[in-house]
Amino acid sequence: MMIRLIRTTSEDPDFVALNILLDNELTIRDGEEHEFFDQYNKIDSIKNIVLAYFKGKAVGCGAIKNFDKDKIEIKRMFVLPEGRGNKIASQILTELETWAKELGYKQCILETGISFKDAIGLYHNAKYKISENYGQYAGVKSSVCFSKVL
Repeated sequence: MMIRLIRTTSEDPDFVALNILLDNELTIRDGEEHEFFDQYNKIDSIKNIVLAYFKGKAVGCGAIKNFDKDKIEIKRMFVLPEGRGNKIASQILTELETWAKELGYKQCILETGISFKDAIGLYHNAKYKISENYGQYAGVKSSVCFSKVL
């Protein structure tokens, strides 16, 4: 599967469309906790987006967001159901890490749900280590946080 990656912003219409689909999926998967998580996933504060295209169609996305002077947070990772299982998320994640390094960050951090087994597998395969839950996720039992030194 030949994937083309582009760097863009959160105003990109293809990202906006994928983000809506991601939120729809998370509304179902997060259940009663969705409102809590949703407040931390607003795209207006996210500037750096990677989109994945297959045959001209946007099939996946991911973002990086400043956390502090050394750390950047991976956000909004999503691949359309029909694209899953093709290493698209891995390619997006690698491009986000490359971009983070170019911007001078030393570490990537992220949060996902403990029930999101595919995401957890992706991060383990990309050499992320489980870390203490940070910031707003401290003490949240349904969250698992990861970090990776760049």
